[in-house]
Amino acid sequence: HAYVLMDNHYHLLVETPQTNLSQAMHWLGVSYTVWFNRRHGRVGHLFQGRFQAMILEPEVAAVEVSRYLHLNPVRVGRFGLSKTAQRRSALGMMNKPDEELVADRLEQLRRYPWSSYRAYVGPSKRPGWLVTRSVLGMVGGRGLAEQQRAYRRLVEEAVREGLVESPWERLEAGVVLGGRQFVQRMRHYLQGDEREQPQIRRLKARPSWEQVVAAVEQVKGERWEQFRDRYGDRGRDMALYLGRRRCGMKLRELAQKVGGIDYVSVAGATRRFAELVRHDKKLAALVERTLDKLNNE
Repeated sequence: HAYVLMDNHYHLLVETPQTNLSQAMHWLGVSYTVWFNRRHGRVGHLFQGRFQAMILEPEVAAVEVSRYLHLNPVRVGRFGLSKTAQRRSALGMMNKPDEELVADRLEQLRRYPWSSYRAYVGPSKRPGWLVTRSVLGMVGGRGLAEQQRAYRRLVEEAVREGLVESPWERLEAGVVLGGRQFVQRMRHYLQGDEREQPQIRRLKARPSWEQVVAAVEQVKGERWEQFRDRYGDRGRDMALYLGRRRCGMKLRELAQKVGGIDYVSVAGATRRFAELVRHDKKLAALVERTLDKLNNE
């Protein structure tokens, strides 16, 4: 459904009618390595380590993941979107990029030849093995041209804003991205040794937003209405943080839950809270107590 090839890695958004992803990736890796070595007169390994795979619920994650994948060519330091810059942006510590930088980002995105983005938005012909209509149909629009314009706006909005949200932050146990029912259903299909793959053991049904709020209320000993808007209180931010990490909620969903603030403010609040948890032992203990209550429900 989508792809991007970078200097040192690549991403694929694929759909497998059969459970043969590992065999397919093995075939791809071996076939390409043999071809590449013959062409360039070299021997030995070309790729390092095994591939990483995540299971996605199409209706929930396909559009977001394809966007994140297509933004790889501009999510680099020379365009002001290094990993450090992205963290600072999410924390609300970066100004909106100037017009010249935005123009450079857009030119790189639109001209980059080693991704499926040009086939998605129109300039390049779609190869026969690439399926774009599935994702485009989820964006909305009556016809192909309208869907392409809507998808282009969705992707390029992130380029202009400088906030490239990573969907991987909402991965459940590091392997599944989707809604509560989808995650619960995947528990029955995942196979593996729990001692070698502890993420399988951690894969549990996601709590609802209401359950998160209730758990935070119990730990704090106060009602949500009492501390939600209190200046300097970490209760609301903890709920937002857990809503992202445990419920897999989107930023806009969380913004609506706490009174309609903008999603950029939610991103900043959750990032700042995550930083605090890493350095504040008391706050980290409070989060652990809240998680225990969620896990025992």
